[in-house]
Amino acid sequence: MKIKIVCAGKIKEKWLNDGISEYLKRLSKYAQVSIVEVPDAPDTIPVAKALEQEATAMLSKIKPDEHVWVMDLHGKLLTSEELSSKMIKGLESGGSNLTVVIGGSNGLGPELVKRANERICLGNITLTHQMTRLIILEQLYRGFKIAGNEKYHK
Repeated sequence: MKIKIVCAGKIKEKWLNDGISEYLKRLSKYAQVSIVEVPDAPDTIPVAKALEQEATAMLSKIKPDEHVWVMDLHGKLLTSEELSSKMIKGLESGGSNLTVVIGGSNGLGPELVKRANERICLGNITLTHQMTRLIILEQLYRGFKIAGNEKYHK
């Protein structure tokens, strides 16, 4: 199984990189997980242009047969159990490949949203796109634990 996280920008904070590394290590028991970073669009250009630039770069990293989730404030709120079930179904329908897209600070371009098989919201709060990366990795790990009926802290 392969999971690809496609996201805008690099993470500079050591503590956040440490957390991401920890969950990548934990997930390696269940799937091959890769993180594909595309450049953040500069804040100096109009938002619509920034969204278009990031969307074009991200879409170039997604193959036509991949099952794609976008992390979207307007997506569906799921419990961890529902996310686990969608993850397993997504891996099955995507030929054991799941791609998770995390937009930049301006969100997601319309072309990315159109490409998505699932629009998922991690909560009614605003998270930075860097924090979203860590949180989705933790939830994917939790999802594998749930799917395997394995113990994991609540």
